[in-house]
Amino acid sequence: MDQQSPPVSPHRVFTRDEWARLRADTPLTLDEGDVTRLKSLNDPILLDEVVQIYLPVSRLLSLYVAAIQNLYQATRTFLGDEDGVMPFIIGIAGSVAVGKSTTARLLRALLRRWPNTPKVDLMATDGFLLPNAVLKREGLMERKGFPESYDRPALLAFLNDIKSGKQSVAAPCYSHLTYDIVPGESVVIERPDILIIEGLNVLQTSRLPKDGKAVPFVSDFFDFSIYIDADEPVIRSWYLERFLQLRQTAFRDPDSYFHRYASISEAEATAFAEGLWERINLQNLHENILPTRPRADLILRKGANHLVEEVALRRI
Repeated sequence: MDQQSPPVSPHRVFTRDEWARLRADTPLTLDEGDVTRLKSLNDPILLDEVVQIYLPVSRLLSLYVAAIQNLYQATRTFLGDEDGVMPFIIGIAGSVAVGKSTTARLLRALLRRWPNTPKVDLMATDGFLLPNAVLKREGLMERKGFPESYDRPALLAFLNDIKSGKQSVAAPCYSHLTYDIVPGESVVIERPDILIIEGLNVLQTSRLPKDGKAVPFVSDFFDFSIYIDADEPVIRSWYLERFLQLRQTAFRDPDSYFHRYASISEAEATAFAEGLWERINLQNLHENILPTRPRADLILRKGANHLVEEVALRRI
């Protein structure tokens, strides 16, 4: 009788308890106040989550950074290049409302407090969205957040400059209040030791040309990648909850792009948010974001309570 072969996976899966034990002697350098300041709206992360999930991640990253720096040094020796250490780039992907920003800020805070106090910067890909005027002209406002809504050449040029060790690299500034690029403003990254890049589609690829021409992907510049995962109905509920909370806070600012939704009824606001989820965010998740999950080096899978329940680490 034929026996069914076990499923093959490029990742090794850990339960929450198994992963927590991999912290080893990594010190806890954050307190409750730090975690409260770092978490995003509607992302109730606790200090226990930092201890059990993010300290092991920090330890893993410290080992990866050391290994990659040794590889850089070997390459520089081979090339006879005396240039300094190149930045280690971490990519964080996942759906809207899944907690990417909180994860990115927590990791930045933990990595900055390593004993050698590296310079750690954080950049969201929102700054590389095309301005609303361009999106409207191209009929892409309903596709905002989809791959075609980004200035991909500018993002690739930014990452290339970072990875090349350029001293100062500027990126456009994005306002979540006005929901648009801020004209004339930029964010400057000054040669970090570690750069965290957070965005919906940072792990996405595209069809390769048959003529063999180079088609760089954003993820080509990553030394390590993380995907924040959760079941679709759970992400939907988090998205709706966040929208309704923003209606009571940020949307009340007259300068907010969504200010008009602060004064309508909760039922109307919920219906509008559900429409945004179905038309835009769910479609983007299905078409562009979720398919990139297997490409991540580390997958953090959350339950409905926002806690990471399972961790998958890519096999070397």
